[in-house]
Amino acid sequence: MLENTVNFIKEKIADFNPEIAIILGSGLGELADTYCDITINYNEIPGFEVSTVSGHKGRLVFAKINGKNVVMMQGRFHFYEGHSIQKVVYPVKVLKKLGVKTLIITNAAGGVNPSFNPSDLMVITDHINLMGQNPLIGLNDDSMGVRFPDMSEVYEPDYIELLKKTGREIGIDLQEGIYLALTGPSYETPAEVRMARTLGADAVGMSTVPEAMVACWAGMKVMGISCICNSAAGVSTVGLSHEEVIKAANKAKDKFKNLVVEVIKKL
Repeated sequence: MLENTVNFIKEKIADFNPEIAIILGSGLGELADTYCDITINYNEIPGFEVSTVSGHKGRLVFAKINGKNVVMMQGRFHFYEGHSIQKVVYPVKVLKKLGVKTLIITNAAGGVNPSFNPSDLMVITDHINLMGQNPLIGLNDDSMGVRFPDMSEVYEPDYIELLKKTGREIGIDLQEGIYLALTGPSYETPAEVRMARTLGADAVGMSTVPEAMVACWAGMKVMGISCICNSAAGVSTVGLSHEEVIKAANKAKDKFKNLVVEVIKKL
C-alpha cells in the first residue's frame, strides 16, 4: 500500500520533490491557503483517511516557500477519531518515501505551565507519551529505521535553537517546553493536568507524539511548535471548548505563519 500511495502522489506532483513537510494543527491551516501550487484531497489518496475535525481541511498542499519545496498536511489524522495508530502515522512514512528530510509538526495545545497565555507559541523541546500506544510496535521496516530507535533527541537541537533565534529576530516571544500527549477526545481533568505538571509537562494535547516518533525512527529531522490555545483545566477557571481553541489559533496565525516562513528560509 505504501508504494501505491507514493506512486499516486508522484504522478500528481510530477517533478516537484518536497524536502520539507509541515503538519498543520487545528486552526493553523492558513499557511497552506497562502502558499498553494498543487493540492490533493486526502479522499483521493490510496491509504489515506479523511480528516473529520473542524479546522482540518484534509488535503496535501505542495508549494515553493522561500525557495524550498514544501509539502503541507492541511489537517492530520487523530487517534481519537477511531483510526489505528498505524493509520495516524501512515502519512509520515509516505512523506519519508517522497524524500522529505525535515518534518515540522504543529499543534494546538493546552497550557499547563501557568506562565503561558492563549495564542503563545511554544517550541517543543521534548515530549511525554501517555497515549498508551507506540506506533513502532509490530514488524520493523528495516528500510525505514532500526528496530530500537534512540529517542533522546526527537526534536532536533539545532532546530530548537533556530526557532528561538528566528523568533528573537522577527520580534516573536516564544515559549519553550515539553509536550505531553493523551488520547482525547475529552479534555483533561484538573487532576490529570496536575499530573502532567508533576511529570514536567508544559503543554498537553492529543497529537504530534506518534508522528514525531515515526519521523525520528525514519531519520527525519523534527521541529515541533505548539500554539497554546487555552489554559488547561485547573490552570484556568474558564471552561474548555474546541471553538476557543480555533479562536486562539486564529489569533496566533499571523505570527505562526511569519515564524514558519522565516525558519524555512534558513533551513
